[in-house]
Amino acid sequence: MAQRILSLAAEQGPERLQEALQGLTEGELGDMVTRQALKGRETAALLRGIFKGSPCSQRSGVLRRLQVYKHCVPLVESGDLHLGKVSEIIGLLMLEARQLPGHALAELASLFVDVIKGGSLTNGKSLELFSTVLTALASSKENLAYGKGELNGEEFKKQLINTLCSSKWDPRCVIHLANMFRDIPLSGEELQFVVEKVLRMFSKLDLQEIPPLVYQLLLLSAKGSKKTVLEGIISFFNQLDKKQKEEQRVPESVDLEVATMPLDQLRHVEGTVILHIVSVINLDQDLGEELIRHLKTEQQKDPGRALCPFSVALLLSVAVKHRLQEQIFDFLKTSITRSCKDLQFLQASKFLQDLFPQQYDITAVILEVVKNSAFGWDHVTQGLVDLGFSLMESYEPKKPFGGKAADNSYGLSKVPAQQACRLGASILLETFKVHEPIRSDILEQVLNRVLTKAASPVSHFIDLLSNIVVSAPLVLQTSSSKVTETFDNLSFLPIDTVQGLLRAVQPLLKVSMSVRDSLILVLQKAIFSRQLDARKAAVAGFLLLLRNFKVLGSLSSSQCSQAIGATQVQADVHACYNSAANEAFCLEILGSLRRCLSQQADVRLMLYEGFYDVLRRNSQLASSIMETLLSQIKQYYLPQPDLLPPLKLEGCIMAQGDQIFLQEPLAHLLCCIQHCLAWYKSTVRLCQGAEDDEEEEEEGVGFEQNFEDMLESVTRRMIKSELEDFELDKSADFSLSSGVGVKNNIYAIQVMGICEVLIEYNFNTGNFSKNKFEDVLGLFTCYNKLSEILKEKAGKNKSALSNKTARSFLSMGFVSTLLTALFRDNAQSHEESLAVLRSSTEFLRYAVSVALQKVQQLEETGQTDGPDGQNAEKMFQNLCKITQVLLWRYTSIPTVVEESGKKKGKSISLLCLEGLLRIFNTVQQLYPAKIPQFLQALDITDGDAEETDINVTEKAAFQIRQFQRSLVNQLSSAEDDFNAKEMQSLITVLSTLSKLLDPGSQQFLQFLTWTVKVCKENALEDISCCKGLLSLLFSVHVLYKSPVGLLRELAQDIHACLGDIDQDIEVEGRCHFAVVNAKTAAPTVCLLVLGQVDKVLEEVDWLIKKLTSLGSDTSEDPSQASNQNQALEKGVILQLGTLVTVYHELVQTALPAGSCVDTLLRSLSKTYAILTSLIKHYIQACRSSSNTIPGRLEKLVKLSGSHLTPQCYSFITYVQNIHSESLSFVEEKKKKKKEDEAAAVSTVMAKVLRDTKPIPNLIFAIEQYEKFLIHLSKKSKVNLMQYMKLSTSRDFRINASVLDSALQERNSEDAENEPHNDQSNTAEQTDENQEPKKKRQRKK
Repeated sequence: MAQRILSLAAEQGPERLQEALQGLTEGELGDMVTRQALKGRETAALLRGIFKGSPCSQRSGVLRRLQVYKHCVPLVESGDLHLGKVSEIIGLLMLEARQLPGHALAELASLFVDVIKGGSLTNGKSLELFSTVLTALASSKENLAYGKGELNGEEFKKQLINTLCSSKWDPRCVIHLANMFRDIPLSGEELQFVVEKVLRMFSKLDLQEIPPLVYQLLLLSAKGSKKTVLEGIISFFNQLDKKQKEEQRVPESVDLEVATMPLDQLRHVEGTVILHIVSVINLDQDLGEELIRHLKTEQQKDPGRALCPFSVALLLSVAVKHRLQEQIFDFLKTSITRSCKDLQFLQASKFLQDLFPQQYDITAVILEVVKNSAFGWDHVTQGLVDLGFSLMESYEPKKPFGGKAADNSYGLSKVPAQQACRLGASILLETFKVHEPIRSDILEQVLNRVLTKAASPVSHFIDLLSNIVVSAPLVLQTSSSKVTETFDNLSFLPIDTVQGLLRAVQPLLKVSMSVRDSLILVLQKAIFSRQLDARKAAVAGFLLLLRNFKVLGSLSSSQCSQAIGATQVQADVHACYNSAANEAFCLEILGSLRRCLSQQADVRLMLYEGFYDVLRRNSQLASSIMETLLSQIKQYYLPQPDLLPPLKLEGCIMAQGDQIFLQEPLAHLLCCIQHCLAWYKSTVRLCQGAEDDEEEEEEGVGFEQNFEDMLESVTRRMIKSELEDFELDKSADFSLSSGVGVKNNIYAIQVMGICEVLIEYNFNTGNFSKNKFEDVLGLFTCYNKLSEILKEKAGKNKSALSNKTARSFLSMGFVSTLLTALFRDNAQSHEESLAVLRSSTEFLRYAVSVALQKVQQLEETGQTDGPDGQNAEKMFQNLCKITQVLLWRYTSIPTVVEESGKKKGKSISLLCLEGLLRIFNTVQQLYPAKIPQFLQALDITDGDAEETDINVTEKAAFQIRQFQRSLVNQLSSAEDDFNAKEMQSLITVLSTLSKLLDPGSQQFLQFLTWTVKVCKENALEDISCCKGLLSLLFSVHVLYKSPVGLLRELAQDIHACLGDIDQDIEVEGRCHFAVVNAKTAAPTVCLLVLGQVDKVLEEVDWLIKKLTSLGSDTSEDPSQASNQNQALEKGVILQLGTLVTVYHELVQTALPAGSCVDTLLRSLSKTYAILTSLIKHYIQACRSSSNTIPGRLEKLVKLSGSHLTPQCYSFITYVQNIHSESLSFVEEKKKKKKEDEAAAVSTVMAKVLRDTKPIPNLIFAIEQYEKFLIHLSKKSKVNLMQYMKLSTSRDFRINASVLDSALQERNSEDAENEPHNDQSNTAEQTDENQEPKKKRQRKK
């Protein structure tokens, strides 16, 4: 039959063909097509024949065509046919479909919908036909039956799509359906239906099928709905990531079916999806713009949903396209700083923490992206690297104008900008660890920045470099050429940068001989450079090399061993260099360094400061170094036993023209000798065994004996020397403007330094002998005489330079030993000798003040001078010892007892307290991780406790109690004994220690209660103490709950103290806080209260912004969102309500003109602006939904109308009156002394203008508030304006009663004295002058 149809189809006329086809039933026709298709012969020709014999003009023809279509669709989907054959059939059917009439197309489309619903699509090929049918249907003009009514083609298509998107889809055909919709013309609404349906299908698909579906969706988004597509993809993967995290947190999932995909599979799928999105954005830039736009708006509402690991990774991949890079990085950087600021904001307020229990931290999200990128996300790495460098450069440490860089790298980063810079470094370090291919690129960029940014601080880049080298030292070997290139520029870099850089790349010097050799060449050149900085760089480099290349037989030192972190490196070290080979190398370097001993003081100073470290790490160099030092000191030492002074000071200075310079820092040289000798005696001598050569031992003993004799002789003669022997006495010139003065200053500082060095030497070698300690005291007497003269001269000169105390030469370790001996050594055998030192109060005070200086240096720079000054662990141990002593001394001997016998200078107890304050600050800043050990060390009663169970809050509370006792003693002491300085320090100490308490603990609550009690019961009249105490109260209170109630009580006290603006009203004399009294109420307490009110206003403003963004959020869980909204609204309204009552008190207070009035007016303007933004939020809420306004808001508006606005206007009148009074007072003066007072008048006028400037702003803010209240009244149908009185106060204010009385007086005068115009004029003038007073009297 098929053959017959084919032959008939070949004929010209269709009549016979039609007859033949009419004779076939539906089943026969279908079987014939199926057989022909399965044979694979001439299927298309057969179908063409059938269509030729079934013209659309005939009903039967249309029905036959429909039969063919209905039969072909299942046939194509059956999977029995070859794909080529399927394409051929579908192609033909698509061509013919356009000729079908509308009703046939509708029937055919409905058939397709049923097929899709039934889930019988397998390969989805027939969907190409469906798209053609729907397209044809849309353009059909005839009305089609649908249900009981009729629809045109376009509407019918819309109904079909609606039905299709509402029905269940077989997961296997989702991709084919998404592909099909691309070929159908869709309206915006239809497209939205389709996209939402496809997105809903994501969760039902296997993970591997998601990327192709995403790709189809993205292509479909070219028609529109870009935002929905992107939002759906991002939120889907965000949910998957969260689920994955939950599973990792709970390893054995309760429900086994929930345990979803393996992690690596999820990451690979995410990576593929990101690649698809990026490739589509490359073709369609609008999609990229939409992505950034969408994330920006989302971020306003919920940053956690907008910037999840997936979306950040996506952004960074897109950022590689330069057109969008700037936008993306700007967005990420602002998001990072905003997130850091928000976290900081939340941590500072318990009120906000209660409202936002979950805190979003973007830094954790970005570092998670770095971790995820290990799963082959190569397209993200470049974006990560660029972001890391961009953050480090945008938020690098700033260099103040003309000053040293403010580098806080050793402390904790508190400021959002510092945290952002730290995050940039973390991103780069983690990316470096994870991605091998990009390592050399990161290293090169870091080195380039160290070189090119020499003028600005580069410590953050050097820290990063150091961490990179530690994490992968062998990487540097491959990039050694880059490192050697960097070395070539060493002589042009600042000395700090050179030292940091060399320390960072030091492990490489042990691995690569070529790098070491190139460094030595560079350093040897630099030693002879004309630039001082280059020579200093050379010395720094050589000292580093000496420290790190051990000579055979050197003692191991645990602190010195450099952990390199790779066995291969250690193997290379032993292969390249053995210790014997190092000896020649080190001696050669020492030879180069000896030349430096004839250079400038700065260069010599570096050597003297570095030799001790070299000796400690490389003990075999001891004899060479000691010999060098001996030959150097011999140039200045006078060996004759009776010659005074024992050292040639004139050899230490050099004159150049009129100027005099220090050539040899003799005190530093002696200091270096003393430390090296002490180390040599304690370490090398103990470890030298019998196998050592006799000769070498003799040599060692030789220089050791030499040094000891020399130091003994110098000590003896220094004690005998008078100041005149050094050409220094009280009459000497110490001014820095003359050459003689400069010389005398240099001599004085050298002599004082030498005394200090000898004090340390004699104390250490004295072994508690009385004679030695008498020598120590003799040396101190010499030191003290000079110190007093310098202080006296500095006081006369008032020069900032000469006022600085010379930096002490005592080492931190010695200071802790000395203090412990002086104050805490109870050994019977030591008592007699220590009594010598203890008898001198000056010496005790000196010991404590040096400790104070050392702690200050540690706080400011992170290290101290002298041995182990850069060793953080040793510094921490010394700090603990010093703190123990100072704490014991302060708590056991009160200042009051001590001050009675004190003559001049600060008492020792007060110095101890200052020291403790600095130490508590320093420990929190430099050693946050060691705070438990620090507190443990202070608690002498509990010395054996395990380190693991140290409760920081308990230990801190114990220390706090000691200082609380001291503070209470101060407060209860007689007025003569009250020490304001000590009181301030105590308050600051308490404030510092309170940061260690856990805000949720009982101890914190006890401390808060105690602080409130002190403020309530003590009428402190000292302004600075009052300020400190209230600041402490606020800082603690805000971590417990919102301080608005506290502020209201303080405001009532201020009102009671200062009186009312209406003099006729007597204020009720209730007093909550005794600390608020006539002396402190204004401006101190008033300004503090307003400052705290401003902080509360900032919090409220922040909350309203959150409310507004949450209000526009259509989240998945509306009930949860509305609950959160209600909690936020309640919080905002309650805060504002209480603040209104605070202002109610303050605006009725007779505040003195000046800062209080000015601040209050500005603060009021801010409050009205915030009230206005709250009203705007409710206007928006009413617009978007038919919500009624809550009763709380109505109460707040009522309160502002009754308790704030009228009082504000009265306060404005009061302010203008006090200013007009001051002006009239000046006018009177002006008449008396015209010439002299001209300047004073202009000053007062300017002040009045300045003080009244905020008034118009406040009036405008009130009117804006009322304007938006009217808007809200209209929207909500609630009359909120019934609570607001019409405002009357204006610049052109007319007081009706005063006007009436003035007119009456004028009329009566006119009647009586018509001829006397002059009199009436004067009456008028006096009347005008009296007006303000009348107004004040009559004001109700």
